[in-house]
Amino acid sequence: MKRLLPLVLLAALARADELPDIRSVAADLVVPPMTTDAPAAGSRVRQVAAGWEKTAVYHALYLPVDWRADGKWPVIVEWPGNGGYRNAFGDECSGRPEGCNLGYGVTAGAGAIWVSAPFVDAAGKGIAEKWWGDPPGYDPEPTLAYVRATVREVCARFGGDASRVVLAGFSRGSLAVNRLGLHDDDTAKLWRAFLCYSHYDGVRPWPYPSSDRDSATARRERLGGRPQFICGEGANADETRAYLGGGRAFTFAGTGFRNHNDAWILRPNPARERLREWFRTVTAPGS
Repeated sequence: MKRLLPLVLLAALARADELPDIRSVAADLVVPPMTTDAPAAGSRVRQVAAGWEKTAVYHALYLPVDWRADGKWPVIVEWPGNGGYRNAFGDECSGRPEGCNLGYGVTAGAGAIWVSAPFVDAAGKGIAEKWWGDPPGYDPEPTLAYVRATVREVCARFGGDASRVVLAGFSRGSLAVNRLGLHDDDTAKLWRAFLCYSHYDGVRPWPYPSSDRDSATARRERLGGRPQFICGEGANADETRAYLGGGRAFTFAGTGFRNHNDAWILRPNPARERLREWFRTVTAPGS
């Protein structure tokens, strides 16, 4: 069976282009634009973590429409894909926090705080639109320092529940869920669960250091049985399933679309419903 599996995946990949385009389904959600207003329920605003005020680094903070200052809220922390991306289907990615969509689609704007986090350059002064740090070393430490500070701040200032923080990402961000999110014990302990959309750490090599399978396997040791929702366009999730070989911690789903585009989450589809149910389960108090 293992010998046949690559052929099965190749056949599935060949069928990916036959899947519908996301634009064939009308969006039922529109992500609020990022503004420079003060944080408020139902608004998405530009914020800078304490200590980075004199840099060009920032994140986007969304407080749900039902937000109250005296509440405790699950938090989604999301990393974007690589910037400068455009494919034959017209899918694009800016690589910047305001381009993220997953967290809003999962929650429809209610019940959870959503943070769109940046990747940070090696100097810690600006946003890295491609990968993290600078080539060839791709130092993750500035990005990790910023995300750890942001999680602490959101929980302290806006009622985020530190025991219910979910890490999410698209494409580059999906790879970073494990590559950066499980990079070290201090960062790994922040997360309750993980959402990976399109690509997965260890499936194949990438330009940054430690993208090999042995390194990825070592990082997954820090999962400790915590749940991951792994989804992708075409046969992307099937490829990851074949790599991981299943497991109770993993939930796999195909979006049903051909697009490498996180805007699929803004449209009604079965994968979104599965993801929403998963999110409700993993963020339920005491779960």
